[in-house]
Amino acid sequence: MTELNEYECEMLDAMLEAFGIPDSLTRTQLMSLFDQDEATAFAMVQILIREGLVAEAGKHGNFELPEKLVLKPKGEKFLKEGGFTKRHKQEQEKPAEIGGTLSKLQQQNMRLQNLKLANESQIQELQKKVDMAQMRQYIWWVLIIVALVIGYFIGHSLKK
Repeated sequence: MTELNEYECEMLDAMLEAFGIPDSLTRTQLMSLFDQDEATAFAMVQILIREGLVAEAGKHGNFELPEKLVLKPKGEKFLKEGGFTKRHKQEQEKPAEIGGTLSKLQQQNMRLQNLKLANESQIQELQKKVDMAQMRQYIWWVLIIVALVIGYFIGHSLKK
């Protein structure tokens, strides 16, 4: 199935539900379903045809839409099983890697391992910088304390 969004799935299900007792829809009925938007109607009809759920009947004439669409038994069964909406929800719930082949997974694993190694080396470099900054800070504290002690002794020796 192509990547359909939830709204498109609902529209396709609504189209399938619109087939009446004679299990067919005319071009006029299709146009009214889509508020006279022939481009959208045509796109949705093509999806249903590609999925094998409906068949075209009648001539196209000057229009892109067929004169009549006939619901196939497969389409009726598909709708009873939940239709496009159910299929869309199931696809959203699937883990992303189910369709992946072994080689794709191995490539992804190698890429992730390389990324991990690069991140670890970057962490080590940053840790060295932090350690150096802390060492400088300690040295400055020691120098400040030494300066205070020297200042104290100089101050006491001048008072005497």
